[in-house]
Amino acid sequence: MGSPELLATFERLGHPRVLVVGDLILDRYTFGDAERVSQEAPVILLRADVREARLGGAANVCNMLRGLEAQVTCAGVVGNDRDGETVRQLLGDVGVDSSSLLADRSRPTTVKERFIGRAQGRHPHQMLRVDSEVRDPIPASLEQRLLESMLDRLTEFDVVLVSDYSKGVCTPTLLRRLIDGARQDGVALLVDPIRSHDYARYRGATSMTPNRLEAEMATGIRIQTPADAFRAADQLRRDLELELGIVTLDRDGMALVDRDGSANIFPTRPRAVYDITGAGDMALAMIGMALAAQIPPPQALQLANVAAGLEVEKVGVAVIPREEVRQRLVEEARSAEADRAAKALDQQDKVVELDRLAALVEDHKRAGRTVVFTNGCFDLLHVGHVSYLAEARGLGDILIVGLNSDESVRRLKGPSRPVIGQHDRATMLAALAAVDHVVLFDDATPHRLLECLRPDILVKGGTYAPAEVVGHEVVAAYGGRVCVVGLVEGVSTTKIVASLKGPHFSNAQMGQRTEAA
Repeated sequence: MGSPELLATFERLGHPRVLVVGDLILDRYTFGDAERVSQEAPVILLRADVREARLGGAANVCNMLRGLEAQVTCAGVVGNDRDGETVRQLLGDVGVDSSSLLADRSRPTTVKERFIGRAQGRHPHQMLRVDSEVRDPIPASLEQRLLESMLDRLTEFDVVLVSDYSKGVCTPTLLRRLIDGARQDGVALLVDPIRSHDYARYRGATSMTPNRLEAEMATGIRIQTPADAFRAADQLRRDLELELGIVTLDRDGMALVDRDGSANIFPTRPRAVYDITGAGDMALAMIGMALAAQIPPPQALQLANVAAGLEVEKVGVAVIPREEVRQRLVEEARSAEADRAAKALDQQDKVVELDRLAALVEDHKRAGRTVVFTNGCFDLLHVGHVSYLAEARGLGDILIVGLNSDESVRRLKGPSRPVIGQHDRATMLAALAAVDHVVLFDDATPHRLLECLRPDILVKGGTYAPAEVVGHEVVAAYGGRVCVVGLVEGVSTTKIVASLKGPHFSNAQMGQRTEAA
């Protein structure tokens, strides 16, 4: 999330020297009005009015980096054809060093052609993509020439980025020698991998940026919760001897497992998503820039979230200028400061009635904040509760806790509970930084709260499947999400209560103390 601290970190990026290696692609776009259905076949007729050529694949990573004001050298292969010349010209136009860009007479330059239609003046949408490519590995002689152009120069660079689109450049031999050379020379190397069940070819890299599906395929772990993402990232880190385990989670942000095994998730802000094309390249570019500038990995991923978020707001592959990223960080820093000030002035809005909370939730949603909801008794607040609430808060911007009333707790837990009365339980929850609002409820389930508040995410702690969480059907009906987060093992209110019981402290006495309190 945005903060003055993250903005200050961004200003430390400098202008690092970056080597980009991988599969270069030429993206061609044909824009037009989608006017009607053709009389010749049941297809939309596109009346073209604009045609553009843009850099794609590894070439797009170079372009993104130039937008972020890095010094960029590109290493790869294009065909000995007009499209290859176009790629060289576009790279030269933005100031990329293409001295390590080789031509292969045996293959065409990879081209992806997209047709973008507009209907009745609405936002344009992609209608069709046509690919022209050869995926065979580059010849051994070309592989050797490419390696020779890079290995002797590795110490000239602050970071190496590998953009593998499985078009033939990133052969196992080339990757092995490049990764070993970077390690030997102490240069960080980051990989955007292909979709595969076997990532052994990337062993020894500093890190990788697989998306959710790529990480699932490589690890066999179904990623539905932050805990799943952490397990996948850590498995990749350990199995492939990476320094950092990273998994990008589309709208859920990014998961990181650090060198010491500590895990964090960095959520994204809600935004209008027009086109995900190029978001992965943007994330790779920003993380690479940040690591080159010696920025700690958590802040690197937060910056990548911001940059990739700007990318998905554009149509097609678009360069995000450094100043545009800075401006978004300024806006988010101001918003964060305003939120902090509002919370300091409005502590009375923490424990609220349902009607008042519904109005607050509407305000949060209008401001573009992600609302997270969880519920429980929270009797005898303990470390397990605090950890669980902090993880739930990390999934969004606002955390609401539905708190079972005393009468509701008695129905659920028996006449000796709660140990702590509802007023005190609500006050303690409200004192936690992770909690934004607390609302009491008497019902057996939180259904009424969910129907009224319609949170973006329903969170529950434990080992449930999302479909087992009480209220999941309410949230699913309006398009929300259900997440399950881990609990601290061996800690529970029941165990704490049991440990307090002695020969002179009966259940009935505990109940009397609670009522007296």
